[in-house]
Amino acid sequence: MKIEHIAMYVNNLEKTRDFFIKYFGAASNDGYHNKNTDFRSYFLTFEDGARLEIMNKPEQQDLEKPLARTGYVHVAFSVGSREQVDELTETLKNDGFEVISGPRTTGDGYYESCVIDLEGNQIEITI
Repeated sequence: MKIEHIAMYVNNLEKTRDFFIKYFGAASNDGYHNKNTDFRSYFLTFEDGARLEIMNKPEQQDLEKPLARTGYVHVAFSVGSREQVDELTETLKNDGFEVISGPRTTGDGYYESCVIDLEGNQIEITI
């Protein structure tokens, strides 16, 4: 068994799509639009086949996203090496994204950093 995809609602579908394409090498489908409900989505596929569905609909709520909360907390991307973790973290920082931790080696042995994306979601970058 495997997880087929993860999905999340976002405020700005196009900017979120561009974020994952630019920084994480995602490939995007052409998108889906239900004209009756105005629901829109893209499936983003990453190098190893993992998929993320980003979605938007008019009636969605945008509640506060505290760092310590129940439910899904972050999406983690393995970039292959410490150097790539450092490089991508620095690129995101220079492009104005908040780095909330790292790069560092965690107590459980991960080398990682964590940034906040344009929608307030945590993105973990690890080896």
